Amino acid sequence: MKLQRNNRLRAIAAGALAVSGALVLTACGSDNNSGSSGGDGGTKAASNIKCDGKGQLLASGSSAQKNAMDLWVKNFGAACKDVKINYKATGSGAGIQEWLQGKTAFAGSDSALKPEEVASSKKMCTGGGQGINLPMVGGPIAVGFNVPGVDKLTLDAKTLAEIFDSKITNWNDDAIKKLNKGVNLPNLKIQAFHRSDDSGTTDNFTKYLKAAAPSAWPHEPGKAWEGKGGQAADGSAGVSSQVKQVSGSISYFELSYATASSIKTVDLNTGAAAPVQATVDNASKAISEAKVKGTGKDLALDLAYDTKAEGAYPITLVTYEIACDKGNKSDTLAATKSFLTYVSSEDGQTSLKELGYAPLPAEIATKVRESVSSLS
Repeated sequence: MKLQRNNRLRAIAAGALAVSGALVLTACGSDNNSGSSGGDGGTKAASNIKCDGKGQLLASGSSAQKNAMDLWVKNFGAACKDVKINYKATGSGAGIQEWLQGKTAFAGSDSALKPEEVASSKKMCTGGGQGINLPMVGGPIAVGFNVPGVDKLTLDAKTLAEIFDSKITNWNDDAIKKLNKGVNLPNLKIQAFHRSDDSGTTDNFTKYLKAAAPSAWPHEPGKAWEGKGGQAADGSAGVSSQVKQVSGSISYFELSYATASSIKTVDLNTGAAAPVQATVDNASKAISEAKVKGTGKDLALDLAYDTKAEGAYPITLVTYEIACDKGNKSDTLAATKSFLTYVSSEDGQTSLKELGYAPLPAEIATKVRESVSSLS
């Protein structure tokens, strides 16, 4: 039974990854849903998802949250009649730009809005509103590798920084050997892959390198890749696919992509007593140390990338849904609030753990629900 369950979960995640372009699901009611009731444009389904609004809801952005979005949209669509959700996994940078241009109801991003993006949002959010960051789900950024004959690999921040900046170029380098005593590392060229698109995953990964190995990573963190050398691929699906196929490869991507493709992941030497694996629970330990740095309804988080806490996996991201605090489009506001209310609910959060995501800490989730309920 356990094997069947694992295979089923892997198939679900793999199927989500196979979807390219936009995911379009028409939300339709079930004839057997005796818990639905009509009236005043909203219904309450038996699944406790409150359905408000109607029509098409467009959103785009983070590819790291695509597997989460697939599941959220599927569950929401099974409960609600009149809303069609179209989420395009274009990458965080592209998603924010489309939202700032007024093309979408909200954006998904793996990093918070920059001050200049908040300033730009004031032109689009009417009535004195501005863009706010609503954290929705967290998770580890796995470092996946494909090294023949190597099933378990430990690296630290300095070694990772030097690999991704083309200073360490072979798998049997002394720095890697020192961290992996007893492992037969091949004389094989390292093929390091990074994102070609502006990516919140890149932003979080480089923030980790800068915080944990500042002398080895001279570049400023950001959505655009600044490291030297390496090869590029588009989206989390692109870089994980390269690691799956290319001997000697290594890259960074959200854990569910590693799970779906059975890619081995690096354990991190953080300075704790033992190397830390990339798992949901270990990421949750690191995310629980995050502090809210936003003000008012904005809930941008300050993540602990350089934590040395036992069992805390520090390369984490938190995906934000970005909307106007006030001045959202009137024709999509009800559907946006309804969908984000479900996403931030306990059901929406806990449903993702088996896909490799970490639910928000309870105190942060409570604040998110308050901010979502106040959107206007």
